This record gives sequence, C-alpha cells and structure tokens, in this order.
Amino acid sequence: MAEQPRPHETIIAAPGVPVIRNVNWGGLWTLYVKEVRRFFKVQLQTIWAPAVSQLLLLVVFTTALGARGEVSVGGVAVAFGTFIAPGLVIMGMLNNAFANSSFSLLVGKIQGTIVDYLMPPLSTGELLAALCGGAVTRAFCVGATVWLAMLLFLGSVMVPQNLLAVLWFGFFGALMLAFLGVLTSIWGEKFDHAAAVTNFVVAPLTLLSGTFYSVDRLAPAFQTVSHFNPFFYVISGFRYGFLGVSDGYVSIWTAGGIVLAIDVVLGILCYLLLRSGWKLKN
Repeated sequence: MAEQPRPHETIIAAPGVPVIRNVNWGGLWTLYVKEVRRFFKVQLQTIWAPAVSQLLLLVVFTTALGARGEVSVGGVAVAFGTFIAPGLVIMGMLNNAFANSSFSLLVGKIQGTIVDYLMPPLSTGELLAALCGGAVTRAFCVGATVWLAMLLFLGSVMVPQNLLAVLWFGFFGALMLAFLGVLTSIWGEKFDHAAAVTNFVVAPLTLLSGTFYSVDRLAPAFQTVSHFNPFFYVISGFRYGFLGVSDGYVSIWTAGGIVLAIDVVLGILCYLLLRSGWKLKN
C-alpha cells in the first residue's frame, strides 16, 4: 500500500505536470484587481480627466452650432447635441480601453518587471482575460461618468432606447480596443510606439468613424470607405442604442456581428503572440 503524504508535507508535481489543472480563478482575480487598482490610484487622470474632455467637446460643438443644428440619421432629423452625445461616450470608452491595456505589458518591458506578468501560475488565456478585463472596466467607468453628466446636461434624450445594443457595442467595442492595446504593448518597446499607434491609428479611425458627422451625408465613395472602418460599426451601433436609428443604413445585426468577428480575430492573435512570448521572453 502506497504511503500517504503527511499533512505538513508539500506535494510537488512532476516536471511539466500543472498543479492547477483548471482555471486559476484566484490568480485571475488578483491580476484583474491589480489592473483596476492601478488606474483607480490615479483616477483624476484616468477617469475624471477623460470625462471632462468629452463634456467640453459636447459643449463646444453644441454652442458653435446653436440649438438649430440638426443631423439626419437614417432619414430622421436629430438635434446635433443629441447626435454626438452617444458618440462622445463611446469614443471616451474606446480611447481609455486602449490606453489601459497598452500600458501594462509595455511598462513592464521598459522597467524590467515583465517577469511579474510571466512568472505567476497563470495560463495565456487567464493573463489576457485579466489585462482586457481591467481595460474594459476602465472604459465603463469613463463611459458611465460621461453618460451621467450628459444625462444631466441633455435630459431624457440620453436615456437608452435599446439597452442591449448599448451594452453589446459598449462591451465589445471596448474589448476590441483592449485587444489592440495588448497587441501594441507586445510589439512596442518604448512609450513612443504606443503614442504612435494612438496618434496615427486610434485617433484617426475614431474621428473618421462618424462621431461628429453623419455618414449618410458623405458621397457614396466615402461612405464605402467608412464601412471599412471598424470603429464606424461600434459608434453606429452604440448610437442606435440611444436614438433607435443607425447611421449609414447598416443593419444593427450586421454591425454587431462584424464587431464580434473582429474581436474574435484580435483575441486569437493576442493569445498566439502571448503564448509564443514574442518580444516578451526573448
């Protein structure tokens, strides 16, 4: 009969045999909480400052155009302030999701503390889930802050007509930028690289996605170009959740499917790169 280990003895698994065979919920939660606490420690910069910036954009544009400014969305005339408000909310969410996820691994590589992410007993999927979970949480914190302020400023027009659409495009839109941020932090070697992606990829795609104008008013050629912009589907779907009409005559189901498909592709790419250790372990 095999001898049973005593209670005080440590059981060591054979080399290559994982001790935690299922999901390491404790480690996953710990890393997630670490990511959330990191941006909450400087919440004046990570939550309140972006919220104020979005509100200032709303005030400037509505003041410049006056109360008579209107935009046609799907054949429905909508006040300009009502039109851009949902776009500003989701734009703030997207930008901050990217900023959060593009920081963690990158600062670890620069400061030489990347081992803190790679050595704990976390699988690749658990590491990716914690990093993206923190980014999505920050996005929703910013989005909720901006939405509450705009609700006070604009009134009942900021009450969602389709809450499912708001949550779907808010979550998967933020997740898309979280994946993009992880890819940036894997590829980048200094903060200039992350800033380059922000200035030359994220910002142009966000501003040219119909946040401040209706795609319906563009020439057919430019409408076609807009439909190749993944940010367009996120903003159009999120705006649909508040207005009940979508921009660019794109079905809400089509937009939701495209955003989900992009998330799946980006998620798989992030997983493969993290698992390979490219620019992280070598």
